[in-house]
Amino acid sequence: MKKLIPCFLLLLVVTAKAQNFEGTIKWSMRTEITDPAMKAKMQEAQQKMSDPATQAKIKEMQAKMNDPQMKAMMDKNPQMKAQMENTMKMMQGGDMSAMMAQEFVIKVKNQNTLTKMQMGMMPVEVLYLKDKGQSYRLDRTNRTYSVIPSRSAHGETAEVQPKVTKTSETAKILNYNCTKYLVELNEHGKIMNQAIWTTTDIKDIDLKAMAKHRMGRGQAIMYEGMDGVPLRVEMSTPEGNMKMEVTEIKRETLDGVEFVIPPDFKETQGMFGKF
Repeated sequence: MKKLIPCFLLLLVVTAKAQNFEGTIKWSMRTEITDPAMKAKMQEAQQKMSDPATQAKIKEMQAKMNDPQMKAMMDKNPQMKAQMENTMKMMQGGDMSAMMAQEFVIKVKNQNTLTKMQMGMMPVEVLYLKDKGQSYRLDRTNRTYSVIPSRSAHGETAEVQPKVTKTSETAKILNYNCTKYLVELNEHGKIMNQAIWTTTDIKDIDLKAMAKHRMGRGQAIMYEGMDGVPLRVEMSTPEGNMKMEVTEIKRETLDGVEFVIPPDFKETQGMFGKF
């Protein structure tokens, strides 16, 4: 879990660098936890959240949050209020799987990208501005933004060189002809395997720049030695498996106002600074 969730979040930092493409790309995401100890902990947490006594305590906490004095205190701290409300909704649902992302959407205009993903009840929105070469986490509820540090800011200077093998296996994804690549990555002594399906049928999107970016310390969805645009990524780690696949590519004219940080947003220290 510790590796898979940061992978999801940091994937947003390295989304599409397009040549002429303008429009929307939708990805589906599926995650399976396979580590026995981790699965046991999640099942235990699931049982506790679904327990009638726990649900009764949650309702009691919700009632306290509606107390005028408590409401006044939370209104002074909108960020804490939003976090508490989202957490309460997730806990009341009693479904641990709701914490995992199932879809994210990338909007592209003038090589700027805006990516939106729902992590449980918490929306994640990342804006990449090409002219600044920088990505930002946006919090529209609290009208704040935070800078997402680069790899060098984390002290990550050494490149992890994966083994990339082009196979003869092909498939149709969204009616595009795709070729399967196998990637083997040794990260701190742990072997991570990826199967990445790319197509050369799409000419107006160039994702080769993604070979220089990472989802985490070593993971990516595009590497040197691969051709085309990735449409499906299957990742296997000691903790679990993840599958991502493009479900829609829609060319359309987008409003440029979506690709700027609103002037009334205040800068804060974001969660990405901890990765």
